[in-house]
Amino acid sequence: MSFYTSLNGLKNAQIDLGVISHNIANAETTGFKKLRAEFADIVVGASFTKDAQGIGATVESVSQNFSLGPLEQTGNVLDLAINGEGFFTTRDIKTDQLLFTRNGAFHTDGQGYMTDASGYRLQVLATAPDGTVTGTTPFDVQVPSVGASGAEFASVVVNREGQAVATFADGTNEIIGTLALANFVSTAGLIQAGSSNWEASGNSGAPRYGAPGTSTFGDIVSGAIERSNVDIAEELVGLITAQRNFQANAKAIDTASQISQTIINLRT
Repeated sequence: MSFYTSLNGLKNAQIDLGVISHNIANAETTGFKKLRAEFADIVVGASFTKDAQGIGATVESVSQNFSLGPLEQTGNVLDLAINGEGFFTTRDIKTDQLLFTRNGAFHTDGQGYMTDASGYRLQVLATAPDGTVTGTTPFDVQVPSVGASGAEFASVVVNREGQAVATFADGTNEIIGTLALANFVSTAGLIQAGSSNWEASGNSGAPRYGAPGTSTFGDIVSGAIERSNVDIAEELVGLITAQRNFQANAKAIDTASQISQTIINLRT
């Protein structure tokens, strides 16, 4: 029994080491949220007795920590960070799937769409000229090549309220949409999709959209990105602890093996 109990411990320590290594590897990944392996003990016993025997531990879940990471000023006006709750909403044009991210490093492509490094298009809500949000369904934000007056496009910025404002050569401005931030009943239920993106699931609930600075949504900080929330010092301490845990379980297996060998020698 002790062999299998310690073997479970080895497997758990290996998973813990893998999770911590993943965190350390993504310490510089924009918008990354650290993971944590959570364990639970395994106890067996009969229903007609109070006696129960522990037979080790198992991985109960690998949870995500969505705490805010440090904001880094970049000077790029299309680098955006959310100072508070919420996720940017993007759309994969190949699958038409909506994805959610804290990585706000955006740029405009050749067609005028605001996209991330993977080519996913940033989503906005319809907005009236006075800045009032008039829609609840996200859509691709596209910068017009010419304004209402016929002047050519000059630049685009996103203000604190999340309004994407296009400026034209004649000095006129036009609000082309308000960022569609998303939130969920349970962020822990989001499914990792890679590249600092998440997908909604039945456990997370359907996304609730809103404008920055309203309800529970944070404001937008332009010219900045949110860095990973991984604390290297904390992860290194966890790495040492997981390593010691692995060594202790390996030692327990070695001790059990020596005891078994001693018993076998006695019988022979």
